[in-house]
Amino acid sequence: MPRTPRRFLLPDLVSHCLYPQRINQYAPTVARASESWLLAQANFSREHKEAFLGLHAGELTAACYPDADPDKLRVASDFMNFLFTLDDWSDEFDAEDTCGLAECVMGALDDPVGFETSKAAGKLAKSFFGRYRRTAGPGCTQRFIHTMDLFFRAVAQQAEDRARGDVPSLEEYIALRWDTSGCKPCFALVEYAAGVDLPDEVIAHPTIQALEEATNSFVTWSNDLFSYNVEQARQDSHNMIAVIMHRQDLGLQQAADAVGVLCKASIDRFEHDRRLIPSWGPEIDRDVATYIQGLQNWIVGSLHWSFESARYFGKDGASVKKHRLVKLLPKHDGRRKSLPLCSTARLYASGTGLSS
Repeated sequence: MPRTPRRFLLPDLVSHCLYPQRINQYAPTVARASESWLLAQANFSREHKEAFLGLHAGELTAACYPDADPDKLRVASDFMNFLFTLDDWSDEFDAEDTCGLAECVMGALDDPVGFETSKAAGKLAKSFFGRYRRTAGPGCTQRFIHTMDLFFRAVAQQAEDRARGDVPSLEEYIALRWDTSGCKPCFALVEYAAGVDLPDEVIAHPTIQALEEATNSFVTWSNDLFSYNVEQARQDSHNMIAVIMHRQDLGLQQAADAVGVLCKASIDRFEHDRRLIPSWGPEIDRDVATYIQGLQNWIVGSLHWSFESARYFGKDGASVKKHRLVKLLPKHDGRRKSLPLCSTARLYASGTGLSS
């Protein structure tokens, strides 16, 4: 009987990603203010608060939107902190709870001024999206709302799969993960942060769609590599490594290597497709170039941030980045250990979590 692996080696993605990383000059001030904004409403337990502060979502935002002004960087940082918190909350939810959360958040996004709620998720969404809508164009506003709807639908499907113990096929997983990743609304934020609003026909062009898909793929599959350890420890199978191991009967290292090949292919595809971008005239071409640069910033920014955040490797991020060796954590019952020890109903309906 084969031995259970105790470690695996990450593919060398850093050497393959040669894009320069830039950090927004307003990062320190905006990142800390955004953390305080979320903590004022979320009412985390001490353990969850410590995990949240180790996330450093504001630093991710600063790397992905390096040219944003302070106000727009703050909106992006608030959303990023909100999105990671939604991810943590949804890991504890079944499909019904997820739909309730989605209804609250989508109501706030549809009408951030008129929508009334006592829930923290709704209040937070009203806050950041009300500021977003003050300067965002109609196109990227609707794209943000639409892709958040896709996010919640995919998260609900993930919850159903988890409840049944289903492991999706690789094709099913890829289609679902492109939406659960949360990358798509972050791409609408690229437009918002740059002060552009691309025409619908530009966003819908096959080459632009291909560039978005390549970016989403790299960010998402690399995240599956980096998050696999904490996810296998809590026995969560919504991860490409786990899917490949189950569906293709591969070992851990073979599956990790296969995901690494897909990550590198995503960068190669991005570089190929950016050479195929057509022209829509000087003004739109400038906005398109800004948008594609924003997608590139997401590729390189998310990669390096993953080793700087404590979310995936704790205090060992620098060592893992250098040596690429990941030692597996022991498995435990339950999901995120950083979440408050209270029921889903309390999280959504009482004063200890999602409500005020």
